[in-house]
Amino acid sequence: MKLIFHLAKREWWGFVDAPSGYVVLAAFPALLASFFFVTGEFFAEGEATLRNFFSLMPITLALLGPAITMKMWSEEAREGTEELLRTWPIRTHQLVLGKFFGAFGLLVLALLATSAVPLTVAWLGDLDWGPVLGAYAGSLLFGSVCLAVGLCFSAATRNQMVAWLVSSVLLLVFNLTGLAATTADIHPMLASALVASDLSFHFHAMGRGVLDVRDLLYFFSLTVVCLCWNGLLLERKAKG
Repeated sequence: MKLIFHLAKREWWGFVDAPSGYVVLAAFPALLASFFFVTGEFFAEGEATLRNFFSLMPITLALLGPAITMKMWSEEAREGTEELLRTWPIRTHQLVLGKFFGAFGLLVLALLATSAVPLTVAWLGDLDWGPVLGAYAGSLLFGSVCLAVGLCFSAATRNQMVAWLVSSVLLLVFNLTGLAATTADIHPMLASALVASDLSFHFHAMGRGVLDVRDLLYFFSLTVVCLCWNGLLLERKAKG
């Protein structure tokens, strides 16, 4: 466990020490707050609710998660430090978990930076904190999937921008599969499968303050599968 923590701390400081890290972490809450307060309809609605704020979260997390992870493996491969890591007395799953927990800590930091928005809304009106806390829990789970997907593609290429672009596009697609279920003449079973695979569908259910076990299992299982895939990619590269 100490090795995993050491690697997570290494990733954390490696990200925040770079100017690009501050740009990513600052842009996330700034964009959300701008869209919510400036271009959104919060003041026009005259209601203390964060429904529109959290409706933006899936899209922004689909861009943020890969931005956090895009260089975690690709930079190691490009600079040749991936082989150096393998000289450590550490197993592949520990490497993967170390990278993931380092990225997860950065995700928590980014979400904490958005806390000024609900605090402002609570100051302006009577905010129901139940759905807010549920939405933040959903954001952590949703973000975990984004990080795991991003790590997979970072391990698959040495190009950081390719890793970010492919990961983000894939995540955005899985945020829109529910829309395909509304297509006319689609088979009911296929429509149900498309809705069930939609990441934003499970997220918005939690955003209503309802923590369904099925949603929790969906995000947890998807994260585990992607992390296992990440480990398999690393093992394949090591043998090749």
